[in-house]
Amino acid sequence: MKRFYNFSAGPAILPESVLSEAQNEMMSYKNTGMSVMEMSHRSKDFEEIIEEAKNDIIHLMNIPSNYKVLFLQGGGSTQFAMVPMNLMKNKIADYIITGHWAEKAYEEAKIFGKANIIASSEDLNFDYIPDVSNLNISKDADYVYICENNTIYGTQYKKLPNTKGKILVSDQSSMFLSKVVDVNNYGLIFAGAQKNVGPAGTVIVIIREDLIGEPLPFTPTMLRYNVHAKASSLYNTPPTYGIYICGKVFKWLKEMGGISVIEKLNNEKSKILYDFLDNSKLFKGTVVKEDRSPMNVPFVTGDAALDKKFIEESDSLGFKNLKGHKTVGGMRASIYNACPKKAIEDLVSFMEKFEKENK
Repeated sequence: MKRFYNFSAGPAILPESVLSEAQNEMMSYKNTGMSVMEMSHRSKDFEEIIEEAKNDIIHLMNIPSNYKVLFLQGGGSTQFAMVPMNLMKNKIADYIITGHWAEKAYEEAKIFGKANIIASSEDLNFDYIPDVSNLNISKDADYVYICENNTIYGTQYKKLPNTKGKILVSDQSSMFLSKVVDVNNYGLIFAGAQKNVGPAGTVIVIIREDLIGEPLPFTPTMLRYNVHAKASSLYNTPPTYGIYICGKVFKWLKEMGGISVIEKLNNEKSKILYDFLDNSKLFKGTVVKEDRSPMNVPFVTGDAALDKKFIEESDSLGFKNLKGHKTVGGMRASIYNACPKKAIEDLVSFMEKFEKENK
């Protein structure tokens, strides 16, 4: 069966070896006579799957022993509410707005307390990361919140905010496991799995143990970190198949050589496309150079009709899902961990041809 080049921002490309393994185990996982999606989450086989996945991600990210790894449901968007419900003890939190998803999280936090915007790049349509070296952090802020990689606008923090001792919460959904991060710099990291590690619906939360306390009194049981931590992510039926696929992706990353190796490959892949954009007379990137994301690369021709033509022609040739998000238009290539280097090389070859034909 023919596989196309998938540049989708999410749900996104997964390693072919992972898909093949899952296909081979679909009818019977390790001679159990059943698929993982049919398996009880209380069974010994599934407990091994989730425990192995947890141990592998701890190894990959060098997660300190005073942090918990949780596999939850609801994707990243549920965390927009879950974070303030569990961490907003003083009812004050500071938000840095660098795009659509940070805005969504900020709006959700306002339901539960006072959410302050302490920096924003909205003035230039989110095409840069604001200066975060000396922010006006609220004295009683429970945490400072960032979306570390902005899927829609193609920006990524190169330097973390100076939170002046406050807890840093980071939505890493579209950069998760793509680069080395020091978990000690964060109080909480979360990531929707569907961009870089697995199927939609699963979310991974890495939270410092001292932050797993009593949430706001009205917090539903299912939205309490302490409940899920105490039950080792098995309080209710978790997204079993999603966790199984995430576990396979973790193993694939280990076989690739770990996060430092994949980070180097990601930088090499994105450089191919950015170098072309920097020298093109037709196409141009939309993000300031110093804040460019290696994961999501938005670009335009400057002519909406020509953008449309490019999207249609590229799609017909097997370059799928290059249409930009509706809020910004143009094109966007999401080149996550599993995206092969050849996909970028072939895309650039087509872009060169398109440019010559549409001077």
